[in-house]
Amino acid sequence: MRSPLSSVGPLTESIQKALGLSYSMIGLITTLPLICFAVLSGFTLYFTQRFGLEVTLGTALFILTLGIVGRSFANVPALYIGTLFLGIGIAIMNVLMPSIVKRDFPQRSGFMTSLYSGVMGIGATLGAGLSVPLAHATNWQFSLGSWAILSFLGLMFWIPQLRNRTKPKNPIHIVAAIKKLGSSPVAWQIALFMGLQSLIFYAILAWLPEILIERGMTPTKAGLVLSISQGTGILGSLVIPAIAGRFKDQRRIVLMTGALEVIGITGILMTDTFLISTWAGILGFGLGGNFSLALLFMVLRVDSAELTTGLSGMAQ
Repeated sequence: MRSPLSSVGPLTESIQKALGLSYSMIGLITTLPLICFAVLSGFTLYFTQRFGLEVTLGTALFILTLGIVGRSFANVPALYIGTLFLGIGIAIMNVLMPSIVKRDFPQRSGFMTSLYSGVMGIGATLGAGLSVPLAHATNWQFSLGSWAILSFLGLMFWIPQLRNRTKPKNPIHIVAAIKKLGSSPVAWQIALFMGLQSLIFYAILAWLPEILIERGMTPTKAGLVLSISQGTGILGSLVIPAIAGRFKDQRRIVLMTGALEVIGITGILMTDTFLISTWAGILGFGLGGNFSLALLFMVLRVDSAELTTGLSGMAQ
């Protein structure tokens, strides 16, 4: 879910030169998936109630794989159509993962959120750190397309689950769910928290390598700095929700992770490349912690898997 997104930033210069794209067109590569997140996330509750959680997630994995392969062709339409498809797949999966945690691991929600968000962080780190070396060894098309191996493996492991076709025992009418969540201050707070942490994360993911390259770094080193931020994000994703899940009130933890983001961004803005890896690491830990906290809130603040799907869709 993360490697197809994090692998783009370090390769923007290569893609731009090969296809003659403007900065706006390059920016669209990272923007398209986020548009999919915004548009499709709210419909995922309908998909799960109509087709079952397992089938919906399996279909999303297939669409994701198709999109990663499609965007690796060296032409502009394939690049954007493939990006659109992978955005659709990730959008649905983003919403469903907290629902699976709520349904299957209600007593271990903090640990399971740490585990899966940590693995997502590993994917992001691999995407950021290996995309340029892979491109140098082969070409940028192979580098972008190679991440389909991970989603294909995920699909193969998920196939045995497709026979379950679990549908909600007490299905919630979508309009009723929207009204219930729309009138909840806590739901809006979670949505705002998710949106703000996503704004910072995707801005860093898309543009930090380009900023560092403009300051004189090689694309390989810029990708390495991004992978450092993603790597410390893994640690944040693993540690923070495991601790936060033990408490009823997580506000102090949010203040701590937010302060780390402020320190990291300030350090990156105030210096050229001096200690840049340190600042990126501090920022990454805060980002990883806040992302996993957003996911954990979706599990902790509602009392059923169906409402978790609705809240997750709203926040995403």
